[in-house]
Amino acid sequence: MRVATPPGYAPDATVLRHAERLARRTGGAIEVGTDPRAAVRGADAVYPHAWTSMGAETEADLRRLRFAGFRVDASLLALAPEALVMHCLRAHRGEEISDEALDGPRSVVLEQADNRLYVQALLVDLLSD
Repeated sequence: MRVATPPGYAPDATVLRHAERLARRTGGAIEVGTDPRAAVRGADAVYPHAWTSMGAETEADLRRLRFAGFRVDASLLALAPEALVMHCLRAHRGEEISDEALDGPRSVVLEQADNRLYVQALLVDLLSD
């Protein structure tokens, strides 16, 4: 798995260490960098994250500036011509993902959201009395 973020926005160090341990045990690898083109090049799936998460709304304008080069769009997806496009939704069109990527032929976003409903229902059933 490759992750690209602007400097200062890397994943939490504790979470990253745990992910790296899991990756080593399963023959995988985790790469974290600041170049979105390097992260996407040859990928099987591209999965952007909202630039401004809940609780960080006061930083929205600053994040739009810092993350602008990380938008998933046609030019970034050209580096991974076979990649599927995913997103956990709610997508901020024109920020972390362009309309053409979100609605394009490689997008599996709606299928992903549909499948999540079944998993959530199963979890509710399993965790209920």
